[in-house]
Amino acid sequence: MRTITAQPVEITEGVSVLNGDLRMPPHARGLIIFAHGSGSSRFSTRNREVAAFLDAQGFATLLLDLLTPEEEAIDVHTRQYRFDIERLGPRVSAAADWARREPELRELPLGCFGASTGAAAALIAAAERPGMIAAVVSRGGRPDLAGDDVLPRVKAPTLLIVGGHDEPVIEMNRDAMRQMTAHVELEIVPGATHLFEEPGTLEQVERLAAGWFARYLEPAAGPSPMPL
Repeated sequence: MRTITAQPVEITEGVSVLNGDLRMPPHARGLIIFAHGSGSSRFSTRNREVAAFLDAQGFATLLLDLLTPEEEAIDVHTRQYRFDIERLGPRVSAAADWARREPELRELPLGCFGASTGAAAALIAAAERPGMIAAVVSRGGRPDLAGDDVLPRVKAPTLLIVGGHDEPVIEMNRDAMRQMTAHVELEIVPGATHLFEEPGTLEQVERLAAGWFARYLEPAAGPSPMPL
């Protein structure tokens, strides 16, 4: 049984201070930064379920509010920030920079898990930090919102997970794939709608995400010994 430690964190990006929840299993094999979708936060029930599964697989997780409390209070009424991808993407990059400065995190391989519009923010961060972010997983994501100039610059292997009944988003993901030069795969979960609320569908997302991160976030091997 793994003992998971949890602590609140604050991450600064420019003049903005973002709240996050960091969960650490012993001997973590990587850190997954969660980028939430429109109108959501670090308290997203579905993302917390995915994070708990990843924690149990040995990954540390950072669930991050991409809006400040002040912005969120405005956005609840106006929705003016939730689709502001140019604002949100650099904040995921700031979280990666923060992790590289933290002694207990700096050696961990980094991945991003983006949901809905948060997938675009995760891909922007991957393009901005190609030497840091080693893998991306999108759940019901809108990678197209990252922009035509961003998608070809993503180097991290990317897994796009879409519900089988989420037809418009399937096509948006296929269009984004055509623009990406990184290794990218599309997994369609049968019977799932956009939020993966149907029984068993979120569990499929968890298994797919854990498998992807296990594949691409293994620590790099050290140098081979010199032959005698």
